[in-house]
Amino acid sequence: MAPLIGRSMSACAAASDLRPSGAALARKAAAALAVVLAVVLALAPAAARPDSVTETPAGSRAETPAVAPARVVSMNLCTDQLALLLADPAQIVSLSWMASDPSASVMADRAAAYPANRGRAEEIYLLRPDLVLASTFSSPATLSMLARLGLHVETYPPGATMGELRAAITAMGAALGHPQRAAELLAAFDARLAALTTPPPARRPRAALYAENSYASGARTLEGQVLEAAGFDNIATAHGLDFGGRMPLEVLVMSAPEVVITETGRPGARAARAQAVLSHPALAALRRADVVAHRDWICATPAVLDAIAALTDLRRRMESE
Repeated sequence: MAPLIGRSMSACAAASDLRPSGAALARKAAAALAVVLAVVLALAPAAARPDSVTETPAGSRAETPAVAPARVVSMNLCTDQLALLLADPAQIVSLSWMASDPSASVMADRAAAYPANRGRAEEIYLLRPDLVLASTFSSPATLSMLARLGLHVETYPPGATMGELRAAITAMGAALGHPQRAAELLAAFDARLAALTTPPPARRPRAALYAENSYASGARTLEGQVLEAAGFDNIATAHGLDFGGRMPLEVLVMSAPEVVITETGRPGARAARAQAVLSHPALAALRRADVVAHRDWICATPAVLDAIAALTDLRRRMESE
């Protein structure tokens, strides 16, 4: 009987292979659509394929459209969050799949109400957007295809300074047709920032921003800007790491920072060789503070104020000791 049973099970498996799953059918449909789009683009005359990708440089001010976009698709975590802050709920058609990840997004609950996309040109095209929001680091091939299909794409650089954060909010508000809403958000941002940084620190403790692979964030990074606003001096500056870079553990220890700041809640944080440095006995001998959530400063949004608040509270505790 065993051979018969084995053949029966094999036959069942073979039969199941003839009925592709929903996911398999979706992948085949996406692949077929990609082929169709490629053929359409190849046959269309060049004049009919406008380059409609607009990069929003740091510090620029976008023009407000005559008619606010009605179908907005965001394919980047950081543009997701700015869209949620500034768009009317009905304007948003889809957000990136990371928007609903609570370890990466400060507005995961709100984002969960919208369909998610994986940033593929085929799925975005089928959503019929009149505005696509992307990062300057989004896939160039995807951005090029969307542009050749005639979609309007606005790209935003990752903000590394408070000035670039403000510029992104202003540009996003204009692109969505809500410049006044953006101005009000910036006014609230500046008011809370002023409250957090008043009074100025009596002294500026020396701190290090340290992460996996011995990476230290410098003054010209968003994390470094947050550290400075909270009243700390960044030891990375003394080592020429204004834009961040690797700081060997030996250098960190010999620099003797008053506190080593690491973040919490990094998505997918599992035991890995890159993280071994964070549990080294030499680092354990230094004062360490895990007070900033990863999601608060992964993007240049007003959520960085929560990181500034956490670090300011740390500094004030250190001053009172």
